[in-house]
Amino acid sequence: MTRVHIYVSGKVQGVFFRAEAQRTAMNLKLTGWVRNMEDGRVEVLLEGEDTDVDKMIAWCKTGPPAAHVDHVEFIEEPHTGNLRGFNISCS
Repeated sequence: MTRVHIYVSGKVQGVFFRAEAQRTAMNLKLTGWVRNMEDGRVEVLLEGEDTDVDKMIAWCKTGPPAAHVDHVEFIEEPHTGNLRGFNISCS
């Protein structure tokens, strides 16, 4: 199991990035959340099976059709198992 924090920059707000990230993560059976950041990036925190986390990172590199991803940074963290569901966060 893997836990990863992802930061996505580019044209990633106002293009359904969060909703599509949620749909993709739920299809992969990942847990965590996604939210917009004040600096224009999107932040994702997720946990799941290594291969599914890798698929989500790959998805973040392109995002939904209207997005234009410039950069994806991800940081692996210790798996906690305390995340439930996959939510869109407003804060």
